[in-house]
Amino acid sequence: MKKIHTRRLWKLLLFLLADMLSVGVALLLTHALTVRVLPLPERYSLWVLISAALPFVVYALFGLYNTPVYTAGFFEMVRSLGAICSIAVLEVLLLLLGRCNHWISMLLYVFLLFGALLLSRFSGRLLRVARLCFAAKKRYIPVMIVGGGDAGTMIIKELKKSEKVNFYPVCVIDDDPAKLHTRIEGVPVVGNRHKIGWAVTRYSVKRIYITMPAVSGKDMKEISGLCAATGCKVQVLPGIVQILDTPSTRQLREVDIHDLLGREPMVVSSEEVRTLIRGRRVLVTGGGGSIGSELCRQIAMREPAELVIFDIYENNAYDIEMELRHDYPQLCLRVLIGSVRDEKRVNDLFATTRPQLVFHAAAHKHVPLMENSPNEAVKNNVFGTWNVARAADAYGVDRFVLISTDKAVNPTNIMGSTKRICEMIVQYMSRHAKHTEYAAVRFGNVLGSNGSVIPLFKKQIQRGGPVCVTHKDIIRYFMTIPEAVALVLQAGTYARGGEIFILDMGEPVKILTLAENLIRLSGYKPYDEIPIAFTGLRPGEKLYEELLMAEEGMKSTANHRIHIGRPIEFDEEEFLRTLDRLKEQMQDDKNDLRPLIRVLVPTFHTPEPEQPSAPEDC
Repeated sequence: MKKIHTRRLWKLLLFLLADMLSVGVALLLTHALTVRVLPLPERYSLWVLISAALPFVVYALFGLYNTPVYTAGFFEMVRSLGAICSIAVLEVLLLLLGRCNHWISMLLYVFLLFGALLLSRFSGRLLRVARLCFAAKKRYIPVMIVGGGDAGTMIIKELKKSEKVNFYPVCVIDDDPAKLHTRIEGVPVVGNRHKIGWAVTRYSVKRIYITMPAVSGKDMKEISGLCAATGCKVQVLPGIVQILDTPSTRQLREVDIHDLLGREPMVVSSEEVRTLIRGRRVLVTGGGGSIGSELCRQIAMREPAELVIFDIYENNAYDIEMELRHDYPQLCLRVLIGSVRDEKRVNDLFATTRPQLVFHAAAHKHVPLMENSPNEAVKNNVFGTWNVARAADAYGVDRFVLISTDKAVNPTNIMGSTKRICEMIVQYMSRHAKHTEYAAVRFGNVLGSNGSVIPLFKKQIQRGGPVCVTHKDIIRYFMTIPEAVALVLQAGTYARGGEIFILDMGEPVKILTLAENLIRLSGYKPYDEIPIAFTGLRPGEKLYEELLMAEEGMKSTANHRIHIGRPIEFDEEEFLRTLDRLKEQMQDDKNDLRPLIRVLVPTFHTPEPEQPSAPEDC
């Protein structure tokens, strides 16, 4: 602390000396440049003393000795100019009081004094900028700024003033026609988004910063795609909610495939969800998985009386437990290990924890793996859900929400058909439950979840390819994990009995397009530097997923992105009899369960598998 005060004192003395010398230099130059010597005023010594002290007094009154010159901005510059003008006016008044009538010398003196004072205040800033520019010209990496608003301006300023980075802004892209051919902090605005490719070539750009925190999802999709097509490394400034303070290069993140989906994030009523959860005991089955762990995070922030995590995989359960205990030290948290397939364990779980809300996320979800182990899919998905759903009503749970999937619609695989049976269990229990309100939430693929296509593509790109796509025409609906969980929680507030909630997920995305864009965002050229291989549809996989069965119809909710499918009718007695037969048959792995599954799910059909022709490293 003492060193800091000493350093500030030395800087203050240095500024004071520079300002006083400015007066002396102006006097000497005036004497040297005028034919007649500047007439000396009366009481010369007193006049010199007052003149020399004026800069210090005026600058102190203007508060300029408290402003670091090298970080001074526009308002500091205006204050400095105001102070210098005040000094000049006061000097003129002193000359007049000293009865100086040589106006040419007097005006020259004021002009020189103004320049000397200005130079003394901004010489440090000018030298700093010059040094940075000189260094940048020698070793800089050219950067394009996409977005010439406040955020882009701040990023440009930071890049220019920082000595710790070797990136330098060379051009700005902005869609506002009024900004074209102008300069932002000295950097030219060269065109709109359609000029990105041209500008990259013209200015030899190596990196692109997208500084448009408030841009819509549709525009971000287009801009990210145009930037990715250039082959440059692309980073994006996060949304304004995450920025909180001044935009900074430290907040620039890699462009993620989320930016290319072109869909606005889903908004849910946070207060409704908080009212649902606050003060209640909440159970999340499969709480260590991708969806389950995010459910736990969003539940924890809404002040439950207790959060119970139930999972068979101890490592994931441990990870989310440690995270929540760190982030929410006041949270009443219980983590229990066990399987939903174990009916006795499930009943003991409900008897000891007495949950009021249940979010059932435990399930086997990997389509190809479940095709090879159908009995395990039935044990875990169908009868695990059956155990949890019945225990919920037996132990007085208020609401039960099932995590379902779009693969349950006209299923072509074991996993999808078992999830459809789970939805039927929810509808059956809703009709017969004494205490519990049941609902299911159906959505598409989740970005970044365990086993999803994006992490797989990234690994394949890192090892040099090929990126393996099953079919050139395959399409999927995508959403982010936080969106999926927000929908689940919102569904919990809407649940009144047996509903299947469906999210409007926007337009489906071609997997091939995702692969191509991800390769470009990684700095490579698809097909050229990173090959793409088509492997053929896997067993149980179809070209496109559906979110709604034709007979279900649609009903809107208070959230325009959440819809309700009308419950379909089925023979409940036949449903229960077939479930009993399925439970018997699944005990022997040699038994083919598909005929019984087709009885339960008439829309279940198995397409003819394609013969894959993939390279060995796919």
